[in-house]
Amino acid sequence: MTDSSKRPTSVNLTLVGRTYTPTETYRVSAAKIAEMADATGSRHPAHTDPDAARALGYDDVVAPPTFAVVVAQRAERSYIADPESGIDFSRVVHADQRFTHHRPIVAGDRLRTTVHVDSITERAGIAMVSTRAEIADDAGAPVATVRSTLAVRGEGR
Repeated sequence: MTDSSKRPTSVNLTLVGRTYTPTETYRVSAAKIAEMADATGSRHPAHTDPDAARALGYDDVVAPPTFAVVVAQRAERSYIADPESGIDFSRVVHADQRFTHHRPIVAGDRLRTTVHVDSITERAGIAMVSTRAEIADDAGAPVATVRSTLAVRGEGR
């Protein structure tokens, strides 16, 4: 019998430093902002009422800060789904998420995201994978940086 705590994960450690360039543009809609506001209990009228948002100086309804995760996770799929990554998503537990907003996200934004594999640390059969999603608007101006850490369990964990 082997000690399962020493089994390595199958995550490819050589991908640290790799960048996944944007493959699609995410078009932010008022409906998606309203869904996120409802899901997170964000009741401010600027999330659902364009007039309330405009009264605060926004062009349209403004997304709750956590909306950036919707955009980031779509882009992170390019790394997670890459067969070279070695990530079995059924073994993933979300460990941490951090946001740095450069400006609010509003309905009508067209966003492109570049994903960076910042680090992978492997201990006791679990790989801690840290990514950074740089979200920019269609003019290339920074909108948000989303840092994520995933815990990827090895087999038998």
